[in-house]
Amino acid sequence: MIIRPRRTADLPALVAALREVHESDAYPVNWPQDPAAWLTPPKLLDSRVAETGGKVVGQTGIGEAEGLPGEVLAEVGDTPVVAVVRLFVAPSGRGHGLGRLLLDAAVEMAAERGARAVLDVEAGGAAAIALYERAGWLRVHSGPGDWLTPSGEPAHLHHFVSPA
Repeated sequence: MIIRPRRTADLPALVAALREVHESDAYPVNWPQDPAAWLTPPKLLDSRVAETGGKVVGQTGIGEAEGLPGEVLAEVGDTPVVAVVRLFVAPSGRGHGLGRLLLDAAVEMAAERGARAVLDVEAGGAAAIALYERAGWLRVHSGPGDWLTPSGEPAHLHHFVSPA
């Protein structure tokens, strides 16, 4: 298992891995018209990939944090923050601790910038929530999102802050 910086050449494998995640977990909720572009949003600052057996099976990134709830801002105080973005591991790569390694990589990328990492997760993401809690992330706020779940209901998001 390897966690390494993402390269442009990784995008086709990441799109395939994302397709697996979308089909099994409905993430992202709506399949993007250009999945490679979705994996590389304009706010992206840095990213890492997970590789096992020579196959890229997941990624994490950090990006500019926008529109954070007051509770998140109160928790971090004057510390700069970056958002964890596009964190996923394909079902074919699960069960090896790659999600935790990618989450830790996001925290390291944030720390390299003198920042703390923050993220939000839809309330139905039980496995992701359990991962964040096991890793010591603090849930500081829950509230409505600005998008709909696969069932057509408004998303309910939990906001987490990385350990200090």
